[in-house]
Amino acid sequence: MQRKAGTLLMAIGMIVVAIAIFQYIEHQVKMKQALAKAEALVESSPLKDASATKPSASSVAASELLSERPKFSPKENDVIGTLHIPKIEAELPIIEGTEEEMLQQGVGHYLTSAFPSDGEQIVLSGHRDTVFRDFAKLELGDRFIVKMPYGTFHYEISSTEIVDQDDTSVIRSMGEEVLVVTTCYPFRYVGDAPERYIVYALPVLDGENS
Repeated sequence: MQRKAGTLLMAIGMIVVAIAIFQYIEHQVKMKQALAKAEALVESSPLKDASATKPSASSVAASELLSERPKFSPKENDVIGTLHIPKIEAELPIIEGTEEEMLQQGVGHYLTSAFPSDGEQIVLSGHRDTVFRDFAKLELGDRFIVKMPYGTFHYEISSTEIVDQDDTSVIRSMGEEVLVVTTCYPFRYVGDAPERYIVYALPVLDGENS
């Protein structure tokens, strides 16, 4: 009886491991496909370098930059750009929306938040065990580089905080352009993490203080 129970537990364990491996492979395939689409979208745009030598909306009127780019109104689940994190050597696709379907493909852009050059809060979210698995290595002063069809935008980490997973006050009007990147916390927590790790990054000129 004990031998049968042991065999059953071993079989269940193998099934669980197999499912986890399959899910990981599936995620990697989806992310690779989304990244290819994002890179093609950015590279094919005639305005991809529009912001390369200009400050972001913090020091230039948002309307000036907005007038230089075509109407940008993506639909939910569209690939919209890339997020490059030099410190952890990550190049990630950005998907419009933060439902699980989007987060399986890459980094999600919160639907009601702004886009780069809009002069308001931009919110990106991702899983700590996939796209942001090395997030703990990031420090103040590290950079995020967001590439959109209408330009490339650089942001520098200015502060971080840890909040309850149900705290929605993080998503708000800030009166200035701020890139807010969120993920679950603690980073190595097993199961549904009880908190969120929030990173705030401010716009900088391309190459400034680098």
